[in-house]
Amino acid sequence: MGASRLQASTAQAGQSARAAREPLVRFRGVQKTYDGLHLVVRGLDLDIQRGEFLTLLGPSGSGKTTTLMMLAGFESPTDGDILLDGKPITRTPPHKRHFGMVFQNYALFPHLTVGQNVGYPLSVRGVSKAEQSQRIARALDMVRLAGMAERLPAQLSGGQQQRVALARALVFEPQLVLMDEPLGALDKQLREHMQIELKDLHRQLGVTFVYVTHDQGEALTMSDRVAVFNDGAIQQVDVVERIYEAPANRFVAGFVGDNTTLAGTVRAAPIDNTSERCGIALPDGRTITGINVNGAGVGAAVEACIRPERIALHRRAPPDRANLLQAQVAGVIYFGDHQRLLCSIGDGQPAASVKLPLAADVALKPGDGVWLELPPELTRVYV
Repeated sequence: MGASRLQASTAQAGQSARAAREPLVRFRGVQKTYDGLHLVVRGLDLDIQRGEFLTLLGPSGSGKTTTLMMLAGFESPTDGDILLDGKPITRTPPHKRHFGMVFQNYALFPHLTVGQNVGYPLSVRGVSKAEQSQRIARALDMVRLAGMAERLPAQLSGGQQQRVALARALVFEPQLVLMDEPLGALDKQLREHMQIELKDLHRQLGVTFVYVTHDQGEALTMSDRVAVFNDGAIQQVDVVERIYEAPANRFVAGFVGDNTTLAGTVRAAPIDNTSERCGIALPDGRTITGINVNGAGVGAAVEACIRPERIALHRRAPPDRANLLQAQVAGVIYFGDHQRLLCSIGDGQPAASVKLPLAADVALKPGDGVWLELPPELTRVYV
């Protein structure tokens, strides 16, 4: 008998461990069309891990919000399945999914107090008044709105109203919180402050957050992983460091952060048998090398991209350095925390943007000659 109980306990522990490793949500072959002709979301395969902060990032019309609405249950996939804990929820109505939802416009009831707004999800779930009071107080304390339960939404600032909406989404302890550009209506300073608060709250609670935005900085600041959307498909899903430092394609490189981009033609690929680098010939005959991200062959038209802060600027050409380009300062822009130099490299190429910290104390003016060093290991080549 004891051995049987031990075996059963061991089997249950194994099942629990496997469940913990399984994604919380899975999209499998999900597609969405509104007119039967054009796919808004196409061939979507995406795993959402338990406890992570995942951001769906992309321009307007890329499919990110439609994906969130399908997960919430407000839209139905045309094809494919959405699984929660391994079970299909594709046809489960929104109110039975028990997900918290935060909208850009807050969606608060203006005639209800803050406490009543926060407690609304508990009321519809039949939670007792005594337990409602405890949960509402705990949720408001969580978002630093303790003592404001009796106020009306109109008596609160935009940031406070957003906190009320967040408290309402968290009060019934959902396993998943969905947020559709919730900070979009806030001013820049308050938005940045709320980003930090949201990330801290996520760390404290360990709840899975799925967040939609078109703001690249917002995505990089808060997320564990980012899924970059374009034209209804995920272009790359990865941790934030790799999204920024190692974009998978030209779209991701151009959409997430700034880039200096040079057009050229692959001259040699690879440049040796052990390297992923290739040589690129610029139109004026100068050559540089970079990482051959998409495996471009010799003769392919490509673009070499590098982040402005990765370019080293020299007044004179340093010896024994790769990827040196002579340039001329075309403009100097002061940004407060850094300055940008726009440098002309000639031959019809767009101006190279170089980001310099103010501490660099580089006194340059338009017309000055400089040398730009593009480290090959940080220069990425895309078809």
